[in-house]
Amino acid sequence: MRWQRSDDQNETVQAAEPPSASEPTTTIATADDAIEAARAYADAIVDGASDRDRAGSIPSGELALLARSGLLGITVPRAYGGPELEPTTVAEVFRTIAAVDPSVAQVPQGHFQFVDVLRLLGTDGQQQRLLGEIVAGSRIGSALAERGTKHPGDLRTRLSRDPGGGLRLSGTKYYCTGALTAQWIAVNATGEQEKPVLAFVGREDEGVSVLEDWSAIGQRATASGTAQFDAAPVDPSLVVPYWRAFEGPQQLGARAQLLHAAIEVGIAGGALHDARDFMRMHARPFLETVRAGWTEKATEDPHTLVRYGRLATQVQAAEALLAWAAGELTEIGLRPHDAHAAARGSLAAAKAKAFGSETAVTVASELFALSGASAADARHGLDRHWRNARTHSIHDPVDWKYHHIAAYDVTGTLPPSHGQL
Repeated sequence: MRWQRSDDQNETVQAAEPPSASEPTTTIATADDAIEAARAYADAIVDGASDRDRAGSIPSGELALLARSGLLGITVPRAYGGPELEPTTVAEVFRTIAAVDPSVAQVPQGHFQFVDVLRLLGTDGQQQRLLGEIVAGSRIGSALAERGTKHPGDLRTRLSRDPGGGLRLSGTKYYCTGALTAQWIAVNATGEQEKPVLAFVGREDEGVSVLEDWSAIGQRATASGTAQFDAAPVDPSLVVPYWRAFEGPQQLGARAQLLHAAIEVGIAGGALHDARDFMRMHARPFLETVRAGWTEKATEDPHTLVRYGRLATQVQAAEALLAWAAGELTEIGLRPHDAHAAARGSLAAAKAKAFGSETAVTVASELFALSGASAADARHGLDRHWRNARTHSIHDPVDWKYHHIAAYDVTGTLPPSHGQL
């Protein structure tokens, strides 16, 4: 499979239109299809990754290509037109894309989380409508987090009744990855019963504004800025009782964290790949290496090879741990049968995310020690790997993951049931 990049990157950013009849989405039926599609997609977007990072531009063309790839619908159940592929496949798809551009890979991370929510809690009508559109190439953006609150669980956005009896959504969200160019936005809000609900609103709906104010040091092309909801009308049939997901054993958090882990492991692999290429094409050996008569090539410097070998081993270990965790979540399924099965999945994802994050930051930093001073020249864009790894790795604290891993192993304490473990 091969696709051409579209040329609409410089257009005014607006909610992307799903593929038209003249641009059908690719049909993906099997895990092999999905992995082949991910590799072809990664090949199609790799050349512009450094430029997109440098400019902090919205990857509109790349996201349009993603919509046509068929990858957005790979977890949709067969009953609604999808292939219902498992976490083992989804994790590899994300790792493959993140290895060339982790910003683009992160844009649909929340999208897959919301597909899981709809599968678990959605009515047949909600599934027919939203999952059907996803199979056709639509994407859901995220609006879960808020800033300026006491803690991440302090939810101030509200869904309430207006005088006419309709539902209105009011509040401000941040870290709204993918919302700027999505067709739908999933908004976490306090509902009428003072419990969290998930409301699905159209990106172009009345009262919905998404700002281009994302200015982080890394993951620049995710456009994870502010979304504002000013008494935005909400279709009552598109409200999901999100609170029910956490009343019993669940894997929503683990499955979301698995994709974050895949992004980190992808960053690590991409950084190692670029370090190897730079060593081969540009790096020079240290003076003492040449004087000792060992070699005149950086790729034969014994200390460089030791350092590279150590990093390559860490990356392979991170990839293996990711694949193992994905296998655990596949075996457990979206609906774990008890709290210990849920804990097993959550802690597997936690291990992959914690180790993957540390590996990505290490490799992205050490690549400069491998490559020498010339690698720091901004024209090579190698610094993006560290900035992306560091920015993404602090999505949630690694130390808490290790804490819960140890607490369960040592004392049998079940980990908390929430969306970040």
